[in-house]
Amino acid sequence: MIELKNEKIAIPVVLLAGLIWSFGPLVVRYMNEPNLVPWQYIFVRGLTIFLVINFYLFFEEGKNFYKNYFKIGISGIIGGTGLGIAMITFIYSITNTSAAITLLCLAAMPFFTALLGFLFLKEKISINVWVSIFIATVGIIIIAIGNIEKNSLMGLIFGMTSSIGFSVFSVSLRWKKDTPKFTTVAFSGFFCFMAAAMVLYMRDMPFLSTSYNSALFSLHGTLVCVGLILYSIGSKVIPAAELTLLSLMEVIGGIFWVWVPILGINEIPSTNTIIGGFFLFMSIIYYSLTIKTNRRFIALN
Repeated sequence: MIELKNEKIAIPVVLLAGLIWSFGPLVVRYMNEPNLVPWQYIFVRGLTIFLVINFYLFFEEGKNFYKNYFKIGISGIIGGTGLGIAMITFIYSITNTSAAITLLCLAAMPFFTALLGFLFLKEKISINVWVSIFIATVGIIIIAIGNIEKNSLMGLIFGMTSSIGFSVFSVSLRWKKDTPKFTTVAFSGFFCFMAAAMVLYMRDMPFLSTSYNSALFSLHGTLVCVGLILYSIGSKVIPAAELTLLSLMEVIGGIFWVWVPILGINEIPSTNTIIGGFFLFMSIIYYSLTIKTNRRFIALN
């Protein structure tokens, strides 16, 4: 893998990763009625992630890359399953509520990661992190109050589930640090692919949507993989506090792309979403300024 040792170069690389991920919600909005074909989306996106990551591993490690699957262990299975569930619930979230709400739910991932680490890995949570979690919770409650309609509330719940799934993935990597990260991501793609295939088969539904939709499904999966590769290259020399702030590029960019009228979506966040999002942003900034450990959080959409 390419290794960057200069933080001044690594920061733009990580920002580029967040920028690439931020186009995901816009791609979903360009799909034709994705709410009617969620499992076809999960099927194609999962297969794309599995194939692209394995191709990358082959390029990096040669023909013996498959041996990583023998090292994945229980932590990799748990992490990959958590990431797979996060990917599945993402599409149900963003098709039932605004992109802003879905992305703001994902922005809360560092706090879910801290809580899961506290519960399962016995990691201590400082007072400052508890304060950040409290501020983030206030923001989430404000967003929920403004989205009490059935579909929008379900979108919020799915968004929170997706965020927790990503956190399970992050905690699994901290549990067993030698777990092959990219192989775990590939497993998550395989998990989505197989889960979708089973559902589509049992419901006697077509495995593919239109060629237009399928191309966008695959494009979204490719954006995830390219962003992850760039993030992994750049994150090795950037402190966790800065990484947390840099990850906001994905959230801010995603909200901006679906709002800017020239791109044809013009999705304007509600007042409660803006206020709640402000609390979330403040909690993340406060968190980034106060954490002292060098943990990394991986955010995929």
